[in-house]
Amino acid sequence: MGPYLNQIKPWVTVVCTCYNHEAYVQEALQSVVDQRYPNVELIVIDNASSDGSARRITEFVKRHPAVRFIQNSENIGLCRAFNQGLRHANGKYLIDLAADDILFPDRIARQVERFEQLPPEYAVVFSNAVYIDEAGQPLSIHFPTDERGRAVSEVPSGYVFSKILERYFICTPTMMMRRAVLDELGGYDESLDYEDFDFWVRSARHYAYGYIDEILTYKRRLPNSQSMQVIEPHNRLLASTLDVCYKAFDRCQTPDEYHALANRVRQFLRKAFYAEQFELALRFGELLNHIESPGLLTSGILFLSRLHLPVNGLYQQYIRLRLRFV
Repeated sequence: MGPYLNQIKPWVTVVCTCYNHEAYVQEALQSVVDQRYPNVELIVIDNASSDGSARRITEFVKRHPAVRFIQNSENIGLCRAFNQGLRHANGKYLIDLAADDILFPDRIARQVERFEQLPPEYAVVFSNAVYIDEAGQPLSIHFPTDERGRAVSEVPSGYVFSKILERYFICTPTMMMRRAVLDELGGYDESLDYEDFDFWVRSARHYAYGYIDEILTYKRRLPNSQSMQVIEPHNRLLASTLDVCYKAFDRCQTPDEYHALANRVRQFLRKAFYAEQFELALRFGELLNHIESPGLLTSGILFLSRLHLPVNGLYQQYIRLRLRFV
C-alpha cells in the first residue's frame, strides 16, 4: 500500500542553485532530503563557485545518489541556472532553493496539501519564514507573529497583483510554484539579474497566490545579500528592476494599480540615486512621468541626479547601521 500511495502523490522538484555557499550548501541539501514527503526530486546546480562548494556537493551526492548535480564551468547567472534545472524537472510543483536557506521538515508536505486543495488558477503557495544569520541564529520573522505563531496582520493572498506593486511582502524562498505556470511563462527571464519581482509581475496578473500561515523556511541573511548588493554603485539589479517596472506598466489595468506602480518606481528611483546610478535614476523618472506627476520630493532627487552628487558612501553607512537593528 505504501508504494502505491507514494505514486499518487504529486512529485515536487527542488532546484537548488549554489554560488560560493561552501559553508551552507550541505545543510540546505540535507533539509530537502529530510522532508517528510515521499516524492521529492532534488536538482542542485553549482554556478562555477570559486570556493569549495562543488566539492561539498559532490560529497553529498555520493551519500545520496538520487540527487542530480549539474556543475557549470562558468557563472551563467541565477535565472539561467534555475532554468537549467527547470528543463530537467519532473515535478508538478517546484521550489527555487538558494544554497544557504533551509526547509523545515514538513514544508513540502504542507504546501502540496494546500496546492491540491486549491483550483488551478493558483500559481504559488508561500508561507512565513525566520531570518537567520551566518551562524544560523534567529534574527527576525518575516511576518511578525503572535504567541500562537500566527501572523499578527493580514497577509495578502488570492489575486495579489496590486499588492506586489505596492511592496515587497513575499519571502521569496518560501514559494512553491506550479510547474504549468512556469512553463507558460517560459521560466525565469534570463536577461535579468534576479528573478522574484519579475516572476511576481508576470504571474500575478493572471494567477492567484495562496498563503500558509506557518513558518516553514529559514532564510539566511549574509553580508553579500541582494539587500546589500543593490546599494553598490555598479550593481546591475536596478537596471533589471527598471525592465520589470516597464513590464508591470504594460500589465496595469486600473488607476490603483498604476498608482501603486508609481510609488514603487519612486522607491527604485531613490535607490538608483543613492547607488550613484544617476542616468538610471533619470530613466526611472521617465517611466514615472508616463504614469503620474513625480511630486516635489522626487523632482528634487531627479534634479540632484543631474548634478551627480557623491552620496553612496554615506548611504552605505546608513544601510549597514539600520540592518544591525533589524
